Amino acid sequence: MLKPIPRANLSGDEDVSGLAVRTLFDAEETPLLRYAFSLVGRREVAEEIVQEVFLKLSTQWDTIDSPRAWLFRSVRNAVYNYIRDHRREILRCDEVEMQSTGAVDESPEALLVRIEAIGALRGILEELDKTDRQLVQLKYFEGLKYRDISERTGLSIGNVGYRLHHILKELARKLRPHGIDEFS
Repeated sequence: MLKPIPRANLSGDEDVSGLAVRTLFDAEETPLLRYAFSLVGRREVAEEIVQEVFLKLSTQWDTIDSPRAWLFRSVRNAVYNYIRDHRREILRCDEVEMQSTGAVDESPEALLVRIEAIGALRGILEELDKTDRQLVQLKYFEGLKYRDISERTGLSIGNVGYRLHHILKELARKLRPHGIDEFS
């Protein structure tokens, strides 16, 4: 459930609104960055979008009733605008991946769903601890066998298999709320 952000009584006092925006920034910057990153999949772009949204908030503070909800909605809209405006760049970055999955002839809606799914997966992978993220990277992005992963990480072959199995189960569980399952 969204927790409401207390509103300051703003009687035109710019210092009070600046303090409130700063407090809100300190509380919500990290969740907003994670949200933006999960949608766009690029850290630099997520940071830029969140910064722009906070700047916009500071100029419109007096007119916004629910700042936290406004922030998340504005970040979502800014990400969708970014995706729409930079579609060619995104398509080039994901072209090889899309060709390998046969998704070249997708409709714009299906493409947006796929991009959101990729963003959600990237966000969830970022939440893994360093060792688990390394195991996923070595197995699924570099295509190494368990024996090779074992040699690189120092883990036993059995431990590599066990951990990857449980990592995949956890990833699947976390992706289900995003509408991604084994049939997607």
